[in-house]
Amino acid sequence: MKKTFVFLFLLIYLFFARAVLAEPVKVIVSIHPLYDITKQIGKDKVIVKTLLPPAASPHTFEPTPKQMMELYNAKVFIKIGAGLEFWADRVVKAASNKNLMVIDLSNDMPLIYGIHEHEHEHGHGHKGQTADPHFWLDPVLTKKIVDRVANTLIKIDPQNRKLYTDNADSYKKELDRLNEEILQKVKIFKTREYVTFHPAWNYFSKRYGLKVIGVIEEAPGRELAPRDIARIIQGLKKSNARVVFAEPQFNPKIAEAIAKEVNAKVLFLDPIGAANIPDRDTYIKLMRYNLLQMEKAMR
Repeated sequence: MKKTFVFLFLLIYLFFARAVLAEPVKVIVSIHPLYDITKQIGKDKVIVKTLLPPAASPHTFEPTPKQMMELYNAKVFIKIGAGLEFWADRVVKAASNKNLMVIDLSNDMPLIYGIHEHEHEHGHGHKGQTADPHFWLDPVLTKKIVDRVANTLIKIDPQNRKLYTDNADSYKKELDRLNEEILQKVKIFKTREYVTFHPAWNYFSKRYGLKVIGVIEEAPGRELAPRDIARIIQGLKKSNARVVFAEPQFNPKIAEAIAKEVNAKVLFLDPIGAANIPDRDTYIKLMRYNLLQMEKAMR
C-alpha cells in the first residue's frame, strides 16, 4: 500500500512538473516589431504582449496598471534600449518582479551617434552625443536582434533549443531576402535625399545609400523654430528631393506646410507598425510598406 501511494505521488508530481515546463514562456516587448520577431522565433512556445499600443509613440508612452501586472507575471522583458523606452527602468522597478529578465537589444549593437543642440531622452554613449535607437529599421542589424531573442528563449527554455534555433535561422534567411529586395529597388531611385518627421531612418539610410536632408521633430514635443523650417525648405529647394515623410504616430500638419512651400509630396513612413494594420502587422510587411512609400516619390 505504501509503495502504491509513493508511486501515485511520483506520477502526480511528474504530471504537474511537466505541465509547468510545458507552459509557454511569457514575454513582454516594448514595440510591435519585437512582438513579431519574438513570435517568429518562439511560435506557440511563447506568449508575447506588446506594451506600446497601436498608433502610439514610444517616446511619449506611459504604461497602464494592467501592463504593469503583465510585467509582474512575465519571464522576460525585451526592449530596444539606447533610451527609446526612457520609462523602462522606472516601470520595471515598479513591477516588482525580481525574477524578470530584462534584455536591452542596444548592447553590442553598432549604434549611430549624433550631436544635438537640444535635450533628448535617448541614451548617451559618447560625450556630447546621443545614440540613435532605431536600428531595427535596418534588416541586417535586425538579424542581430533575432539572435539575441533566440538566445534569450533558449536560456529560459533550453528543452526547445532546436525549435528556437531552427526558427531563427529560417527567419534570418527571410531577412536576407528582404535586404536584397531593398537593395535592388533602391538602386533605381532617381533621388536619394528626403525629409523625415523624426530621426528614425538613419540606419536605413546608411545601409542603402540614402540621405536625410532634414528632420522636422528632432526630439519629442520640440517645436520647430522658424529658422529650422526655413533651413529644411532651403534644403529641399537645393536638392532634387520632392518628398516630406510624415509618420502615423505624429500630427502631419507641419510636414504638410513644409511640403506645400516646395510643391513636394507628403507620404507616411511607419517605423512601428501594428497588429491591427494588415499591411504592417509583421516586421517584413512593415519594411515593404516603407519601401513602397519611398518608391512612390523617389524612383
